[in-house]
Amino acid sequence: MKAKTVLPAVAMTAVSMVLTLAVVMMWLGAAVPWPVALIVGLGIDGGWLAALAYERRLAAQGDHSRAVTAVGWSFGVLAAGVLVAHALTADHSAGAWLAVAWLPIAAKALWLVHSLWERTALTPLALDAIRGIQQEARDEAAVARARLRAEAATEETRLTAVTQAGARVARVQAETSRTLASAWSTLESARRGEETGHALTSVTSTVTSGVTPRWELPVWGPTEPVPALETGTPALSDDALDTLVHEIRHSQTPPLSYREMAARFRAAGHSASEVRLRAAWKRVVA
Repeated sequence: MKAKTVLPAVAMTAVSMVLTLAVVMMWLGAAVPWPVALIVGLGIDGGWLAALAYERRLAAQGDHSRAVTAVGWSFGVLAAGVLVAHALTADHSAGAWLAVAWLPIAAKALWLVHSLWERTALTPLALDAIRGIQQEARDEAAVARARLRAEAATEETRLTAVTQAGARVARVQAETSRTLASAWSTLESARRGEETGHALTSVTSTVTSGVTPRWELPVWGPTEPVPALETGTPALSDDALDTLVHEIRHSQTPPLSYREMAARFRAAGHSASEVRLRAAWKRVVA
């Protein structure tokens, strides 16, 4: 992995140094003796290379010097400036020389990239640990997503079933309510009808002599079991029954309802048919 960054930097450095030396020799060779031009070219390349070597040494020690970095970039800019000046003063192929004038700066930039890579490089063991952690996190996230999708599907199915069941119950209740309303309406019409009223009164008048109560609709609600009719015990007279009903009803304030009174009447061991007991209740309440 290290060769992927260091080899391009080394190659670019070598090309830029050779190119800088050649340009100095050609440019200054006509004005000064060639040994002087050679010394100037080697000075530029040597300073560039020396600063780079010192930077690499400091990087290997985990250190950094801004002064050395500034010197290295200064030599790189100087080499690039020589190439640009030669390209601008050349009589022919000025564009070609100007196109390669950026090579020293590019070489310096490649070494910067390589130094950044070294600062962030990790050992294979650390990389394996990081990959394992990432894979574990991906696995946990996938399992969590699958669990959430399954729970959402289950909840959707449950809500759908509950909604459908509720709709069925509502339909049944609506149909039952309509049926009960129709039956209640029929009973009310029968109770209020003149002919049926006389017929029902004639039926109820035979139950208790001298009493012709008005026929009422049946009570809609929970019912209480009716105990067996008295057989062997002597039947209470109407006055005695009325007295018992009055005492039980007013044994508590506010007075008891008919259901509570009837329950206490039976619990006390008294015996009377439901018809007589209700008739006594009506006489007491009236």
